[in-house]
Amino acid sequence: MTKHKIWPFIQIMSKNKNLLPRQIGDAHIRLLRIFKTVVEAGGFAPAEVELNISRPAISLAMSELESLLNMKLCLRGRSGFSVTEQGTQVYQSALQLLTSLETFKSQINAINTDLIGDLNIGITDNMVTIPQMRITQALSTLKHRAPQVIINIRMMPPSDIETAVLDGHLHIGVVPDLRSLPGLNYRPLYKEKSLLYCSDQHPLFDQELEHISDQALSQYDAVLPNYPQPVDIKQQQTMLKVSATSSDREGIAFLILTGRFLGFLPTHFAERWVSQDKLRAIGEHSRFFHTHFSAITRKGAMNNLILDAYLEELDKA
Repeated sequence: MTKHKIWPFIQIMSKNKNLLPRQIGDAHIRLLRIFKTVVEAGGFAPAEVELNISRPAISLAMSELESLLNMKLCLRGRSGFSVTEQGTQVYQSALQLLTSLETFKSQINAINTDLIGDLNIGITDNMVTIPQMRITQALSTLKHRAPQVIINIRMMPPSDIETAVLDGHLHIGVVPDLRSLPGLNYRPLYKEKSLLYCSDQHPLFDQELEHISDQALSQYDAVLPNYPQPVDIKQQQTMLKVSATSSDREGIAFLILTGRFLGFLPTHFAERWVSQDKLRAIGEHSRFFHTHFSAITRKGAMNNLILDAYLEELDKA
């Protein structure tokens, strides 16, 4: 961990005379991780799920950190949650410290010829049903090859995965090819087909769906994703009457299954309901689009033997 990375936090810690500034142990790191999650989640309640600890435990940890630093880091009450000015500074310094720790781990992994350490992966939602299973097969082979590797998977929106790979919080991510960022390397993985579906509760379900007109479709409510999509995919959705949005494909499936909405889903994800005759595709030979997915890594990142091993297995899968 370099001196310039840790120094902002040392300066903050040294303001409290009861805590030696250079004695930052695991307990302090744990408190900072909790604080970071609380800030990013926007409060104690939403941080419960992310941290998998109770709200009282989060509150206790935050009080302990505030006591150690002799600062008020956040405000919580009837008016809602907010971060103080000092809390914002501590958050930024904590980010530097935690990122430096991850960099240190990666550097040690690069030095150590044994595959021991963590592999942090970010994956876009609902990809486990893709038949090729390259991600799964590569993880299986890596774990067989290096039993001591700890695999940490986070399901995240594509933009969050890109950011986390760029700032070093994730070693690798799997995202749709919606854009190409100059700081990332891209490895093509999958081509995913999506069709327009209605459920067995929808008025269209028992009709002839192969040649239904755009005008007829425009009479029915539809759900669309609220994340960025390429122009060619958006063109497929122009005929729909948009009255709902979702941040992920599972949310779209929920609304389609109500019988009140039409919507596009990946064929591999919809198959479970199609096989049960709960979903039908509308105009499957004319209303479809393909989404390409890639594995992303940061350009110029420190050599990491665990990541290299996983990429090697991913290329073979």
